[in-house]
Amino acid sequence: MADASEMLEQLPDGLIVVRDGEVVIANARARALLGGPDPRGRVAAEVLELRNEAGRSVPLPDSPPTVGHRYAERVLHVSVPGGTRPVACSAAWRDGSLMILLRGAGRREALGRSQADVVATVAHEIRAPLTSVKGFTSTLLARWDRFSDDQKHAMLETVEADADRVTRLLTDLLDIARIEAGRVKLRRRPLDPLALLREVVAKAGVRAPDVDITVTTDGQPPELLADADKLEQVVTNLVDNAILHGREAPVRCAVVADEDRLRITIADDGPGIPDDVVPTLFTKFGRGRSSHRAGTGLGLFLSKGLVEAHGGRIWFDEDPPRGTVVHVELPRDGDGADVVGSGA
Repeated sequence: MADASEMLEQLPDGLIVVRDGEVVIANARARALLGGPDPRGRVAAEVLELRNEAGRSVPLPDSPPTVGHRYAERVLHVSVPGGTRPVACSAAWRDGSLMILLRGAGRREALGRSQADVVATVAHEIRAPLTSVKGFTSTLLARWDRFSDDQKHAMLETVEADADRVTRLLTDLLDIARIEAGRVKLRRRPLDPLALLREVVAKAGVRAPDVDITVTTDGQPPELLADADKLEQVVTNLVDNAILHGREAPVRCAVVADEDRLRITIADDGPGIPDDVVPTLFTKFGRGRSSHRAGTGLGLFLSKGLVEAHGGRIWFDEDPPRGTVVHVELPRDGDGADVVGSGA
């Protein structure tokens, strides 16, 4: 019997056994989840104060279910000293005793909130360009003959830009799902990093013609073994961030290489990064450098995951002389894992 008690104490999930309304067993994990005094020997209804998401009390069952002997798992909130704690709670009847299994559900709740944030972000970011596409195409179809060729061309350019925006967002979301699932796959090919950077800057210049964006290098850098599409996503995110948060200040891009590493640096002369947002820079839905809503809040999270998938690293200078400076460093020979986990 002593061995059985030791095994119960070592279970990773909380176990509470209730007999005749009293807690007769509560293992170490259950006691940790409940906090407060030892629940053993106390009235179960007082120890386990459970509530649903609406805040309504959920009483403990006092008889077996009408079908079978198990109750379906539910996420409930249990009262603990100082507040409540989300727990995944399931129960079963055995020989007149109610056995309750408890597992911390904080991560599950956080995942649920994250998924809700994704849905809200997608709805918000897609609605505007789709409304624009719908408006322009409906107008063109209804009044085609009333517009000049230049007007038609301008409207179709807007439709194309909005369609590209939706495509980029969906691509980012798919890549984030792969990062969190640990299934990022890279198609490594030799590429010219300077040419890639210049192409990104040229496209950014079209989107932001009033911003001075320069590219420098100490000679022609060597080829880099990397996924060109993924690396372009990363560099585009960083250049767009510099344009947006730099408030149209000049943006400086540079490529530097040594024997086995290559570094791409993006710097701007904007107001810099407030200290209070630094810890959230690479988190999903982090608002970045400013408190106002700008973009999806996914760019740096995605960039970090893709850079680490290449075996590289990404970071911001802690105390630059002015503005903001971000670096992406990659192994030249592609030495690094092609699959990353949720810690990316």
